[in-house]
Amino acid sequence: MLRMPRLCSIALPFSNPLYFRLQSLQPSDMTRVLLPGDRVPSTSAASAATTLHLGPGIQSVVVPSSHKGKSKATSDEMDTDEKPGKEAEGDEEDEEVVANRAGLLGLQEDNKSQKYWIEGTSRRYIPQAPEPVIGIIIARHAEGYRVDIGSSQAASLDALAFEGATKRNKPNLKVGTLVYGHLLATPPFSEPEISCVDAATQKAAGFGELAGGFLIRHVELGRCRALLSPKHPILERLGAQFAFEIAVGMNGRVWVKAGDDDTEKLIAMIAELRGDE
Repeated sequence: MLRMPRLCSIALPFSNPLYFRLQSLQPSDMTRVLLPGDRVPSTSAASAATTLHLGPGIQSVVVPSSHKGKSKATSDEMDTDEKPGKEAEGDEEDEEVVANRAGLLGLQEDNKSQKYWIEGTSRRYIPQAPEPVIGIIIARHAEGYRVDIGSSQAASLDALAFEGATKRNKPNLKVGTLVYGHLLATPPFSEPEISCVDAATQKAAGFGELAGGFLIRHVELGRCRALLSPKHPILERLGAQFAFEIAVGMNGRVWVKAGDDDTEKLIAMIAELRGDE
């Protein structure tokens, strides 16, 4: 959660080194359209000293070296004694970085790292660790909660995934409560899982229950990513006018809260954050 007192600097919601944000979108940064399965260019040219970070829409796949760069063989070219799908003995495997969704390729790089992601829109949010999300409690059980994060399936939230929570002392959240957390790494095709503590510090770091305020839904994902920048022009300008709190989820949801005297300013702020004319 980003707290915005007057002229106060913004802290990122958590300090996970794998997390990156879109600070300023330049035309040269995102000029290539990729479709699912397309190979991400330039990743193979990275040196051993360069750290490669794969963001939303990008994944690493294992490809047999004998198939790399070759077209699919026809039935006439296939050896009749070789079973389809069986690789030759001693065949080496290479890793390739490919897109798993359609959109514009995003890139941030420096001398030590390269960061790639796909900037696109979709009807449903596709969970990607460790992105921050705003969820709604939809069910309770003995070990935790089921949380709607706008994806194809609900996420699980452990009752102990809060700062200071123990088996005897854990939060008692009701159905309908808003929570701010970040996605945890989970195996493919498993349900998403979120946590309300920073993995690096084991502190809340702004995560947890969101009491009061207003929830803005269906915000463009690209706009959400830009709002996570501590120097976003909209947040800097509004922060100079009145004090407010804001939590930005990469699932297209933004939560804002201000004092009772600033209700009209908050309504105008909500319209601006949504991109309404």
